[in-house]
Amino acid sequence: MYGLLGRKLSHSLSPQIHAHFGKYSYELFCREPEELDEFFQDKTLKAYNVTIPYKIEAFNRCDELSETAKKIGSVNTVIRRADGTLYGDNTDYFGFDYMSKSCGADYNGKKVLVLGSGGASLTVCAVAKDCGAKEIVVISRSGENNYGNIDKHYDADIIVNTTPVGMYPNNGERLVDLQKFANLSNVLDLIYNPCKTRLLLDAEELGIPCSNGLSMLVAQGLRSAEQFPDVQLHNKDIDAVVRAMLNEQKNIVLIGMPGCGKSTVGKILAKKLHREILDTDEEIVKADGRTIPEIFENDGEKFFRDLETEAVETVGKQLSKIIATGGGAVIKKENRDALKQNGTIIYLKKDLSLLSLEGRPLSKDGDALRKIYEARKEIYEAFSDFTVEVDADAEITAKRVIECIF
Repeated sequence: MYGLLGRKLSHSLSPQIHAHFGKYSYELFCREPEELDEFFQDKTLKAYNVTIPYKIEAFNRCDELSETAKKIGSVNTVIRRADGTLYGDNTDYFGFDYMSKSCGADYNGKKVLVLGSGGASLTVCAVAKDCGAKEIVVISRSGENNYGNIDKHYDADIIVNTTPVGMYPNNGERLVDLQKFANLSNVLDLIYNPCKTRLLLDAEELGIPCSNGLSMLVAQGLRSAEQFPDVQLHNKDIDAVVRAMLNEQKNIVLIGMPGCGKSTVGKILAKKLHREILDTDEEIVKADGRTIPEIFENDGEKFFRDLETEAVETVGKQLSKIIATGGGAVIKKENRDALKQNGTIIYLKKDLSLLSLEGRPLSKDGDALRKIYEARKEIYEAFSDFTVEVDADAEITAKRVIECIF
């Protein structure tokens, strides 16, 4: 039996990742500190991974350690040998090194700013040092280098976030303003839920190459599984598993003009892909208790847009969903960011003359519809990852969406 030891694991992706590696049982072992003695003595466990907050605990309990584990001072992979002794390794080092190379981060001669001083920070510092970093500065809340004097380090070349700030469910939070750093060549965030933290969205907006922590998670998982007794891996491609995981994890977000068929196509996609569909307009109606036309008539567009932002923020945090948005949901930047953090954005483009006007408060006639389109078309095009021409047959449109993504 294999698995992952930790304290809170409800959002772990490790079982899905190991399912891509091979056909072996991989479970989540949520344990409290007082349960660790019994866990580490359990001889039915052949090997397991370890995550926060037990990596140092595992380090102290292993009978023998790899050189990498000794260097970092923590263990994330434990192997029970035939004689019952425990061997500890740290494959996070390999994982972060892989993540860095995948996004083109070159530490040689660079100043590296590491946000956070926990166990993950030790791994990042070890990799950066071995790769020739000129200077490595660890930023903590109360250390010599902290967020109160971070202005001393605005000359940093690379920033790595090892803290949980910005992680689900606290999406949207960040520790630093990237606009203050003039020399950045890369931004890395070990968080992988959401797919794009506020920090990474900021980096993208500034044109800075960036990466989340999914490739690190997959790479370290593969290196761990290679050591599991009786597990046979056959030339597993880390990048292929990362792509597969992203496709499974990311929402499919449908945007476009009112009446273009987002809800209809979304329902077809949900059925074909075995995913739940979330419709932002339906979420608004569910929360407010009135229809969209009634909300517009009684309280106006601004009130509706505020309700829409709340709905978008809620659905945007989800994973593996089909999300159908209202036609104007993409107007606000905060809405676009909320949808982009976990979403692949599909613009459903349909001839204006074919759009349905029924029940559309802002597009009651053709002239109003054209004005709305002219005001939004550049946003639709710039925000979307793919544009799909809408066919009269919604099944065909759904097929086109699937072909774009998969």
